[in-house]
Formats: sequence, C-alpha cells, structure tokens
Amino acid sequence: MSVRNPTATTPVGHAQATAEGAERSSAFEVLARAGFVSRGVVYGVIGILAIKLAIGAGGKTTDQSGALRTIAHQPFGEVLLVLVAIGLAGYALWRFLHALLGHGPERSDSGFDRVAALGSGIAYGAICAVAVEILLGSGSSTSGRPSKATAGALGWPGGPWLVGIAGALLIGIALYQLYRGLSQDFLKDAKTEKMSDAVRKWYKLAATCGHIARAVVFGLVGVFVIKAAVDFNPSKAVGLDGALAKLAHQSYGSALLGIVAAGLVAFALYSLADARYRKI
Repeated sequence: MSVRNPTATTPVGHAQATAEGAERSSAFEVLARAGFVSRGVVYGVIGILAIKLAIGAGGKTTDQSGALRTIAHQPFGEVLLVLVAIGLAGYALWRFLHALLGHGPERSDSGFDRVAALGSGIAYGAICAVAVEILLGSGSSTSGRPSKATAGALGWPGGPWLVGIAGALLIGIALYQLYRGLSQDFLKDAKTEKMSDAVRKWYKLAATCGHIARAVVFGLVGVFVIKAAVDFNPSKAVGLDGALAKLAHQSYGSALLGIVAAGLVAFALYSLADARYRKI
C-alpha cells in the first residue's frame, strides 16, 4: 500500500509544489537573472548621476524612481524601461519564491534569509510598479515622497513609534549591508568556482565597495527617519536621493558624494556580475 504525502493535497502544499516547479524552470532562471541586470542598471544610473554632480559635470542626486525616469527619457527609453520593468518583476518574483520556499535549487535559506527575501521582493515589486506607472504616463513626481509618507504615518495612533521603528529597521539593513561587505558574506551566494582568479578579485572588490556604499545611504535614510519621528517633523525624513544630497552638503561634500556614488556604481557592476554568477 502506498503512503501519500498529506501536505501535497493541501492548498499550501499544492502552491508550494507549483512554486518549486516554476523555480526549477529555465525560463524562470532567465527572468531572475534579468532582474540582476535591471538592478544593476538602476543603481548604475543613480551612481553615475551623483558622480557627475560631485565633479561639477551636471548630474543630480536621485533615487530608484528618478533613475527609472532618466531611463525613460533616453533614446528608445520606453523600450529600455519595459525591459528594466520585466527584469525588476523577475527579481521580485524570485525573492518572493525564496521567502515562500526557503530554498532554491542551489542553496538553502535561513529564517532570516527568508524574511530578507520577502522585504526585498516587496521593495523591488514597488520599484517595478513605479516603472509601469511611468510607462502608462501616470507616474507623478517623487519629490517629497519620504516626507509625505512619514507625515501620514505620524498621524496614526502611535505614529512616532512606528516611524522610529521603520528608521531603526533601515539602520539594521544598513548594518547588515556593512556586514555583508566587510565579511564578504556575499561569496556564499555566488558560483565562485566558475570565476577566473581575475574575475573573482574584481567581483570581491566591486561587491565589497557596493555593499559599504549601500550601508552608508541606508544608514543615513534611517537616521533622518528617526529624527523625523523624534522631532515630529516629517520634512526631516529623506530618501536615497536626500541621503546623497546630505553628503554633498557636508564639509568635503563633493569628495564624500563622489566616493559613495562610486560605491553605488560598484554595486551596479556587482549586480551585473551576479546575473552570470549568482546561485538562483
């Protein structure tokens, strides 16, 4: 007499089996790897614009939404933005599946990894939604979005505490990025055995610099969100573009902005390398 797996007949078991089948497909792997390309393009645009500002060659500080608008304004911008949006959707879906399954064909995730995957999926899904809004012509300016969102949250019961917790979470993300960069924890996610010595060397350098740069900007965003909660002043909250602008306004601001912007470009290069070498 055969013994049936009871979980396979439940809705959750069926959904999990479907998700596992999708994740093993070659089409899904292509879509997920395209996501790393899209992530690299977005951070590359942010970093390059900030470098141009730092050296006095034009440029500006912007965030992910601003980077998407910059792409849309290039020759064949709509086509490019469609491709970027598809990649972002693939990346978000890949992260959601890791959160659901707790593993991929080439690795197993811890509970912390699954929570991080869920948060990443939500974040990149939101960026993909902005790209779709731009394509449909309904995307509004992102100016003031962090302060507007903070103002809304501060009006809720216990709002200052909620905003403060959000800021603390951002600082936690920054510390995790710093840990990933300094410990080179990212290597466990990559097919390093398929890299040449030269590629491995530059991969480590780009990933380390990129994670540290992201730690700086996420940390600044978190600090100013907490400041907005403490002072009950939503105008003090900033996004990624605001964090870069804060660097530019410090002593030796051009140098600080240039260093962090170069780190974001390094993160873009790391993302492009991950399109080839990441364990999916």
